[in-house]
Amino acid sequence: MAHAPYKTPTLVGEKPKHWLLHGPTKRYIDNYHYHSPGVGIVASYTPLARDVKDHFNIFRGVDQVESFAQASVVSLATFSECKKMKILPVELSNLFVPTFISIGEVNYHSYLEKGQTFINIGCIKFYKFRQMVCDGRIYKVPPGLNLDEYFKDFTDERLLAYDVSKEFKLVAELKGITGRAIKKEIFNSL
Repeated sequence: MAHAPYKTPTLVGEKPKHWLLHGPTKRYIDNYHYHSPGVGIVASYTPLARDVKDHFNIFRGVDQVESFAQASVVSLATFSECKKMKILPVELSNLFVPTFISIGEVNYHSYLEKGQTFINIGCIKFYKFRQMVCDGRIYKVPPGLNLDEYFKDFTDERLLAYDVSKEFKLVAELKGITGRAIKKEIFNSL
């Protein structure tokens, strides 16, 4: 039996497969490590062989943007809407389809390979009428680091300042990543 998401204080400890509508081959989030409703999130992913197939064992930049969007505008907005409507994510998926509205700016500083865990740090800049805008960064995680332990005492101030150890390697900076939940009847009529 599914739990009531509106009783869940944060996404930390939740399984992304319960919060993202994306199927398993297009879900680019493994774990949520820090979540402050109304502020932002830290979520991780480790690219698999299928994610880099036919692309030189490199996790594509467009997939990095997708991972960031799933961690930020999709997960955060789904959480907020489920709390507001007092429904489960699966019920929300019967009403809305998550869509990209715009991507402001993305600057890449490095790359990610198969098996290299990375984190998305997403900060909410705007949220109203099922539309959310987030800025953030993607960092390559130092090998062997326990992310749950590392982020257990993280704070909103550190999140907003992207305050992580210098051992994390900056991969990308993202601005104006915007998503909106479109009513299914509108989406299907276009």
